[in-house]
Amino acid sequence: MAGLDDSRLFPMEPSARELAAALYQTVKDLPIVSPHGHTDPRWYAENEAFPDPAQLIVTPDHYVFRMLYSQGIPLEKLGVPSVDGRAVETDGRTIWRLFASNYHLFRATPSRMWLDHSFQHVFGLTKRLSAETADKFYDHIADCLQKPEFRPRALFERFGIEVIATTESPLDDLRHHRAVRDGEWSGRVVTAYRPDNVVDPEFEGFVENVAKLGELAGTDTSTWDGYLEAHRVRRAYFKEFGCTSSDHGHPTARTENLDQSEAAALFDKALRGACSPEEADAFRGHMLTEMARMSIEDGLVMQIHPGSFRNHSGGIMAGFGRDKGFDIPSRTDYVRALKPLLDAVGLEPGLSIILFTLDETAYGRELAPLAGVYPSLKLGPAWWFFDSAEGMRRYRELTTETAGFYNTVGFNDDTRAFCSIPARHDVARRVDCAFLATQVRTGRLDEDEAFEVAHDLTYGLVKKAYNL
Repeated sequence: MAGLDDSRLFPMEPSARELAAALYQTVKDLPIVSPHGHTDPRWYAENEAFPDPAQLIVTPDHYVFRMLYSQGIPLEKLGVPSVDGRAVETDGRTIWRLFASNYHLFRATPSRMWLDHSFQHVFGLTKRLSAETADKFYDHIADCLQKPEFRPRALFERFGIEVIATTESPLDDLRHHRAVRDGEWSGRVVTAYRPDNVVDPEFEGFVENVAKLGELAGTDTSTWDGYLEAHRVRRAYFKEFGCTSSDHGHPTARTENLDQSEAAALFDKALRGACSPEEADAFRGHMLTEMARMSIEDGLVMQIHPGSFRNHSGGIMAGFGRDKGFDIPSRTDYVRALKPLLDAVGLEPGLSIILFTLDETAYGRELAPLAGVYPSLKLGPAWWFFDSAEGMRRYRELTTETAGFYNTVGFNDDTRAFCSIPARHDVARRVDCAFLATQVRTGRLDEDEAFEVAHDLTYGLVKKAYNL
């Protein structure tokens, strides 16, 4: 590998390729706005050196270890922390060698492009990672990580990040956000309100979580009214740390608008651990509507990203916990599922809901038409399994004719892998420029408009959508 192709992801047709490159030059260095992600706020608060290359690049990234696991490499050998006490590999070089010797598994995947971008642009490595180059890569990256310019805050600034949102549960005390906010560093790190563990009766520890929510909020969460008030109190607390959005990862897009007495009865059942699966789903659905009502009150942008069958493997869940690569997309209905919420509050001024999907078939049939008419709805970018060049291209093709560009919200990287952030944003910028160039060359968009849209897709829309 002699370095990444400067024209990667641009159209093959020469005039479209030339225009895509010109568009890209105007947006490639714009600041990164990252409104939805899962980097650790402790990194920015404490600004300590990353431990070693494996713990930076391999063990925290489910895109990486799920591919290796699919080829029979145990998570234990990749250093993925266990929750059941089983021993896992802790030697970074051993983990790295295993990763490097299987690097061919990532050929033509988005992860390969992100990793190669990180190796080249963050660490200055242009050879291909392999079993033969593993130690050279490891030693070079490990040496870099000991330097001040590779500490989290320095990388944050080097990556051109204007603002980044992490994601915390209502039970988090946000002490790392407090340290950033009250410290001398000027980097902007905000939080997002992710209440899944206190709105899902099937979430492990739900009853205990609700009790803790009440303790933190100073309300009686054994009552329905006290429970709702606790959410309002915690949302206000999150806003003190820059929070502009809530984030809801439900199994389905189902919403409900129950009578308050019926909702209270369901809540009481949930606290007794007596909900059936249907009742638990109804409660989750009603809580989306309650969260939308709260968003009208406090201005938080509401993100809904349903459709993942999370923790599909019971064995991996028991051994390693959540978010270990076993979340699988499932078919999702938005038109009927969202109707109770939209009937209740969907036309209310000030409500802003960003919809994500793992079901691409819904883009043209459901999501673009919904976002193309409801003022409260916007389309989130191609996400998770479709956070890829082809996924982003399909997203634009399936949504632009019905929803246009301005019912979308730019790009977010949704990652725990810090060094992949600039790589992911670079892919999005290239794909959007390629799409716009093709629109111009096929007579569907004026060239001067394409330059305006490129800037909006890269920077303007995300700041507006997330109130950043």
